Amino acid sequence: MMTRRLIQLFSGLAMYGISLALFIRAGLGLDPWDVFHQGVANRTGLSIGAVVIIVSFLVLLLWIPLRQRPGFGTLCNAVLVGVFADVGLALIPAVSHPVAQFGMLAGAVLLNGVASACYIGARFGPGARDGLMTGLARRTGWSVRLSRTLIEISVLAIGWLLGGLVGVGTVVYALAIGPLVQLLLPWFMVPTAVPRPAGKAPAPVP
Repeated sequence: MMTRRLIQLFSGLAMYGISLALFIRAGLGLDPWDVFHQGVANRTGLSIGAVVIIVSFLVLLLWIPLRQRPGFGTLCNAVLVGVFADVGLALIPAVSHPVAQFGMLAGAVLLNGVASACYIGARFGPGARDGLMTGLARRTGWSVRLSRTLIEISVLAIGWLLGGLVGVGTVVYALAIGPLVQLLLPWFMVPTAVPRPAGKAPAPVP
């Protein structure tokens, strides 16, 4: 079970980074956090992968007053998504034909959904941004939906002002990713171990 969880975690984070590169190369708009990452990258000259890593650890600092504790997967997420985003950008060329752009966008959304289901289903802890959302909801009494909306509207607006790309891809991601992850998650959710009652021997194998 641990082997499966680790494979899911690392595969999911790799796919998530590659999906970010696909969104960028499609040129049709990014999800709210990546609009922010791209805007910061444009202003600083850092690679977008480096910005993703730096922002992840800055967000983790906000977990302290929210009394959130990072898991193993949280720390891996903070590093590996950015690394694989830069790898993807080095390997995937930009496209300009509309058919290719929308095809790449569709592939990015699908890959992102699979990636999210993989690393969430591995049960190694939430990503830094997801933990910020749930921690804020718990500490304030707001709903998770409200917390997520307020956070994502804020980073989207700041990212757009910094020059991040907002477009049809931003809308497609917002509408599609939730239902897609909900559909895929049961296929990737690792079941929790059920403890055996003390003193009870395992059933014989027929």
